[in-house]
Amino acid sequence: MLTRKQHQLLMFIQERLQEAGVPPSFDEMKDALDLKSKSGIHRLITALEERGFIRRLPNRARALEILKLPESAVNTAGTSAAVATAASAINAAGSNLGNPVPSPAAMPANDDNPGFASIPVMGRIAAGTPISAIQDNTHMVTVSPEMLGGGEHYALEVKGDSMIEAGILDGDTVVIQKSNTATPGEIVVALIDDEEATLKTFRRQGQEIALEAANPAYETRVFGPDRVDVQGKLVGLIRRYN
Repeated sequence: MLTRKQHQLLMFIQERLQEAGVPPSFDEMKDALDLKSKSGIHRLITALEERGFIRRLPNRARALEILKLPESAVNTAGTSAAVATAASAINAAGSNLGNPVPSPAAMPANDDNPGFASIPVMGRIAAGTPISAIQDNTHMVTVSPEMLGGGEHYALEVKGDSMIEAGILDGDTVVIQKSNTATPGEIVVALIDDEEATLKTFRRQGQEIALEAANPAYETRVFGPDRVDVQGKLVGLIRRYN
């Protein structure tokens, strides 16, 4: 699953390929998505590449290959042929916000784990410098039902060390209750500018939102309320010992 900006960029590239046979420039992408700088486009392209939607072709300017489209886009076209058409064009030239939407909230576990529930792992979340949100259902994880409250839940693998003083380490898996609101002091999944996701403590500074690390090496980041979307609240943690 893609964020809104990631989806917009992928479809814009695909449309331009169909119309002109060549991918758009970074400036054209920036203008189409109404971004202030090309660094945001670089992050979006990297995120799409990490998810397997596109591939950058080496040693060729403006060379991108579309490997696949979101299922919704393929279904709308009625066939996956659009992917092949877009890829061929690039080679010749040389949703609403993508919230993590796990479904269902908790599914019955298999017979090997009676009394437990399974929730989807939706990829990685940054507990450090924000990285692009990865919102693909990669696999399932089994958790105790006591860890789950009401509503929908999903899990994310932690990357980084900014929450170590809250007991959240690099490599941990956090269990998140889906929610678009938070109380100050709660640890949340926050989506910044529809592009980057991070795991931080939610605070308020007047009318602004502060995302606070639990590691003195990281500064608290403050944003206007229109730049931050809460995606869920931390309700549990899974740690593996090898």
